[in-house]
Amino acid sequence: MINQLKDFVQAHPRLLVLTGAGCSAGSGIPTYRDHRGSWQRSNPIQHQEFISRPASRKRYWARSYVGWPPVCNARPNPAHLALARLEGRGVVTTLVTQNVDRLHQKAGHRQVVDLHGRLDQVLCLNCRHLTERDEIQRRLDALNPHLAELDTAWALAPDGDADVADRLVEQMRVPDCRFCGGTLKPNVVFFGDSVDRQLVSFVFDALTDSDALLVVGSSLMVFSGFRFCRHAAQHGKPIACINVGRTRADELFSLKVEMDCGDALQQLEGVLDIGNSG
Repeated sequence: MINQLKDFVQAHPRLLVLTGAGCSAGSGIPTYRDHRGSWQRSNPIQHQEFISRPASRKRYWARSYVGWPPVCNARPNPAHLALARLEGRGVVTTLVTQNVDRLHQKAGHRQVVDLHGRLDQVLCLNCRHLTERDEIQRRLDALNPHLAELDTAWALAPDGDADVADRLVEQMRVPDCRFCGGTLKPNVVFFGDSVDRQLVSFVFDALTDSDALLVVGSSLMVFSGFRFCRHAAQHGKPIACINVGRTRADELFSLKVEMDCGDALQQLEGVLDIGNSG
């Protein structure tokens, strides 16, 4: 399969890459779905729920208090590092990630589109001021001394979430914006919200300028990523995929490699006959 992937890349040397949770699994960040594309746990918080219910915001921030440090401290794994090197060799022209962990940037990747936002930033929904997530962690500490009871062994969930006892959630005090008193929300696209239209348009244009689409570590069950596969297929762009298990776009792929992302990409690097760019 690696030789087939090599042939695909050499035939389409300017790739737009779309990555999903499977790309970060090797860094210790759990995925939402199993190899069948089914949910592995309870559904994540919905956008409207967060916006309209103070109790839901308390729950989110209590769970995020535990879940943020492991994401913040996560390191790029072989998949991130290989993609960064492939960018340096001119193979990957644009990388679009559905992940919010910034691990591609930590790996040295330059042309990255954070399709679903950034977990390392917090947005005021009123004045739009952005705050570093680490600052919010310190404010959560100051407002909630009871959080010292939390066991760091609570089960980590995707995107900086974690399972936390209800009694601790009930006591939770949530910080407001320092500048206007508005509601703070992580600068990410929650389920039920929409990706910025200009960002989607930018990716469509980048896909038009690319030779093919390569999907890495995504089940594509969420439409925000699947739409790019559908667009590529409608415009005659070949699609290859590296992912273990079922995806929403299986019937659209020219090639599917069912391997660990890091293993497949490292092996691809080893066999590619493409010189360094620049």
